[in-house]
Amino acid sequence: FKIRNPTKTMVAISPPTQGPSGLKAAQLSAVTNMLALSNIDADDNNKSGGGSTYGQQQQQQQRDANPWKLLIYDTHTRSIISPLLSVSQLRSNGVTLHLLLNSDREPIPDVPAVYFVQPTQENLSIIARDCSRNLYERAHLHFSTRIERPVMEEFARLVVNTGGLSSVASVHDQFVDFVCLENNLFSLNVPQSYCVYNNPGATERDMELAMGNIATGLFSVVATLGCVPVIRCPRGGAPEMVARKLCKLIAEHPTLIRSKDGLHKSHNRPVLVIMDRNMDLITPVQHASTYQALVDDVLDHKANRVEFNVKQDANATAGRGRAPPVVRKKLDIDPDIDPFYSQHKFNPFPEAIESNGAELQEVSAREQQIRSKTGGASAPAAVVSPGGGDSTELATAVESLPVLLDRKKKLEVHTSILQAVMNEVAARDVPQFYELETSLATGSYKNDPSSAKKEVIELAADPSKGNVNDKVRLVIVYALSNGVGNTSDIDEVAQAMKESLETKGSTISADGAAGSAAAAEGGGSHGTLTKEDRILLESGLRAIDYLKKLRSMQMIPTMSSMMQTEVSGGTASSGSDMLSSFMARATNQATGLLAKATDKLGTMLGKTHKHRSTIAVENICEMRPNTEDDDYLYLDPRVRGDVDVAALRNAARAPVREAIAFMIGGGCYGEYQNLQMVANERRSVTYGSTEIVDPSTFLNHLAKLA
Repeated sequence: FKIRNPTKTMVAISPPTQGPSGLKAAQLSAVTNMLALSNIDADDNNKSGGGSTYGQQQQQQQRDANPWKLLIYDTHTRSIISPLLSVSQLRSNGVTLHLLLNSDREPIPDVPAVYFVQPTQENLSIIARDCSRNLYERAHLHFSTRIERPVMEEFARLVVNTGGLSSVASVHDQFVDFVCLENNLFSLNVPQSYCVYNNPGATERDMELAMGNIATGLFSVVATLGCVPVIRCPRGGAPEMVARKLCKLIAEHPTLIRSKDGLHKSHNRPVLVIMDRNMDLITPVQHASTYQALVDDVLDHKANRVEFNVKQDANATAGRGRAPPVVRKKLDIDPDIDPFYSQHKFNPFPEAIESNGAELQEVSAREQQIRSKTGGASAPAAVVSPGGGDSTELATAVESLPVLLDRKKKLEVHTSILQAVMNEVAARDVPQFYELETSLATGSYKNDPSSAKKEVIELAADPSKGNVNDKVRLVIVYALSNGVGNTSDIDEVAQAMKESLETKGSTISADGAAGSAAAAEGGGSHGTLTKEDRILLESGLRAIDYLKKLRSMQMIPTMSSMMQTEVSGGTASSGSDMLSSFMARATNQATGLLAKATDKLGTMLGKTHKHRSTIAVENICEMRPNTEDDDYLYLDPRVRGDVDVAALRNAARAPVREAIAFMIGGGCYGEYQNLQMVANERRSVTYGSTEIVDPSTFLNHLAKLA
């Protein structure tokens, strides 16, 4: 059967020559080309001297002519497609049915199938079995990353021996083995990545394999962008291992290394900065202050889907002796397409609340204005007038009504999300944790360690403030902050938290229920802690012990000297007014607590500080001497050996127009948002990591290593 040359399929993963550029656009282009079954025709056209078949016009023509097809994927590649294409968009690309590879599938012999999977032995065996059974008309095989030649040869023998050769139409390496959640955010989707390379029991072979997989994933990012970056990383450890493996992969790839441009001219190449999670362990556990980061912190949020519980109107069950029913809401929000989310995701939470209220009020007023002019009608046909400018203007206004209603619907989605976040923020007193953690991390208590310990103990031992994880996170920030406490101080703080939780419990349990009520249901025997909360406390204490060990061995830096505090726009009174107006509209049982949260949020959300990764990337982009720009390795796949940065000081270097910051060991939305402080009208910053983790998940990873 015909095996397409991987170096030629690189053309298929380059972004279109027109239209929006960026990592997500380039990956989407590769996936839509794959679904269009256009790679074969494209290769043949290029051989015969024809023009590029990957322009937008040609892509649209191919999609229009697409035959109906099936899409077969595994769980990994499903996570790649999910942020790129909705079910309706898959259908517009000719996909009538999409199925998991390892599910029971019925034969559909008159329809072609596109297989998009990882090139694993298990997947290849299933595909060979499908081909031998002639499940589909023909099979177009697309692998998310490179399939090694020995594996390909073994697969070829298997297909021939089982009699499925005639079913295979083509085989392609796509090099799209990463999840692009937003235009400037991607993940390699490596589960428990921090545990993998920090595990003291890991062998050298385990490390080589793990770092090789990360390098292969980053190569997919580079190949999809169609560029050759300059690679910077600290010396030693996981970042250098990954950087050198990636540099070798790029240097040995003929199509990529010979390309003159792509998205970038050769004199204006992006800088890829590879970093280690251990450089900053505060950021993944610290409480957040911005809209998107808070959504990820306090709600169930994964792959751009938000889930939370909503209590139904109590009037619906009045007189029936039942508690109001709880409904689970599931909402998909696309940070690139949703206008409100794309504009306000990085904003302080009170600003997002205020903007949502103002925009919703504006849209509702405009809707009411149109309806009043048409007598409540919602269609242009309701406008009956014998001509004149007024009728034309009115008809135009009515025609805009569907767009207006769609905007209102999206705003109402965010109103429900904002209220769910606010409920959690207020119930757990998140602002107090954020404010104290920020003061600790930025060195405000460096000259007053006794006050730092006193305030941490007071908040961690208060049963009315926060849940178990909130308190553990505060103690971890205290343990990692510089100049505020030694090992005995950390032990004292952790013990005070433990004793308070075991004797007094927590007003707010992990599932958001009142502690005493939840304990009665869970059969709690220690204070008012539920069984789940006791498990979380034990896990949190193990995480604290692990970090104490790293700190004593000086394997991680303390963070105060690594963070810079800045005050952004907005005053305390304006922040308080924002929340007050929202509280007036929100329905919530914890009225008094919300009032306290309102007072606090206004004073603490105007502060921002640059995280460790942001400072490092900024120093490299600005080429500042005596910083990371001098200390980090400089690897260029176009040059043999390491580049001497000191020698470059005497040469003119092109300004950095695009930076890609990559974190090994897990990233978070707080870090992604903070890195945008380096971006400006002349420079974009893309953030990637081995996986995106919320604070609770990262605490579990730390605990496992203990």
